[in-house]
Amino acid sequence: MFIDFMLEQFKQNFNKEALIWHNEAYLYGRMLDLFENWKLELAKENLPAGSVVAFEADFSPSSVALLLALIESECIIALLSKAVKEKKAEFCEVAEAEYLISLNPDDQISIIKQNKKATHKIYSKLRHIGHPGVILFSSGSTGKSKAAVHDFVPLLEKFKRPRHAKRTIAFLLFDHIGGLNTMFYTLANGGCLVTVQERSPASVCSAIENYQVQTLPTSPTFINLMILSEAYKECNLESLELVTYGTEVMPETTLRKFHCLFPHIRLLQTYGLSEVGILRSKSKSSDSLWVKVGGEEFQTRVRNGMLEIKAQSAMLGYLNAPSPYTEDGWFMTQDEVEVDGDYIKILGRTSEVINVGGEKVFPAEVESIIQLMEGVAEVAVSSEFNPITGQMVKAFVKLSTPETIKEFRIRLLQFCKDKLPGYKIPQKLVLVDHWMHNDRFKKMRRS
Repeated sequence: MFIDFMLEQFKQNFNKEALIWHNEAYLYGRMLDLFENWKLELAKENLPAGSVVAFEADFSPSSVALLLALIESECIIALLSKAVKEKKAEFCEVAEAEYLISLNPDDQISIIKQNKKATHKIYSKLRHIGHPGVILFSSGSTGKSKAAVHDFVPLLEKFKRPRHAKRTIAFLLFDHIGGLNTMFYTLANGGCLVTVQERSPASVCSAIENYQVQTLPTSPTFINLMILSEAYKECNLESLELVTYGTEVMPETTLRKFHCLFPHIRLLQTYGLSEVGILRSKSKSSDSLWVKVGGEEFQTRVRNGMLEIKAQSAMLGYLNAPSPYTEDGWFMTQDEVEVDGDYIKILGRTSEVINVGGEKVFPAEVESIIQLMEGVAEVAVSSEFNPITGQMVKAFVKLSTPETIKEFRIRLLQFCKDKLPGYKIPQKLVLVDHWMHNDRFKKMRRS
């Protein structure tokens, strides 16, 4: 009922590759059989419609088929992945999970009933209209993780419109709005979803060559790692047509480096949030950070320099936080933007802005300049208290060159003096020997 449009694609593409997993191709016909098997299994488990299910998995034949079966069974699904393993107990508690479904590395699934009754008022709305739901947890990189609850039906609506069938890597995780978008877009259009067991530059580049991948949805942090690793030199990436990037602000220097290395690959900035879904987007060009966002199901406006969105697919609300909507129903993204006609440039989250004596500093702008320096592998900029200016700019830097902090500070001040105003140049430096991103390949800034 809710996914009939997808099952129709499965039937029409019965003998086409739907999924690559552990170097094995799964045809649409086989995925259809898996879906039917999981529907029967759920019936045996007596999961009532409206059950809240915590589902811990990565992309695989069973996870995809079972997710579709859970949707068809009107369940409310709290998605989890290895990226949130330390918060699993907390998230299950917040979701009031009545069942826990886990998937092991061999694609075997266990279903365990929990001693819990889910009573949140948002769940009552879904149960009343007989719709499946999904719970998506924010990364919590700027505070406590929020649990956004969606009606799955409006989220699925945009995938009913036919688009292009592409061979696409499932890079963004199973519990990420971008990962869900990749999966539904690919399978609803008869494409092939290529999974990778390790989200490393070498593994991703190898998969692109081996399976003639056309689209890679990823993050700016991973694009930087791909450039640094030079893994692309060991593989043939000629099949790759499109790289989409989102989840965080893209440093302009990283974008231009990648475009120079791969002029034949189109770069597209995407924009989406756990609370509203993924908007359609159009970059001004492959080496530009100016982008149009919107689409048939979305309206956008900018108030006081902040992007706000009204969406048919907007969440019903948070389980554990106040409403982020304005009185007239617009979602406040907390993203500050510049506007040029129909295009916007995303500057950064309000919560990450550094205020130096009344002057705004966006971390991504400073990171973009420092990233140009020879020997800088990764940089993360945040604020530190200053008794005179209120805050000052602080930079954590991972180097690939053997330098002392004193040597690097002299080089950094010299490099930045004609590229950044004085108040934007880091006053405090910390050299680190580890990468500064999480399992979602999103930069982790500290303060």
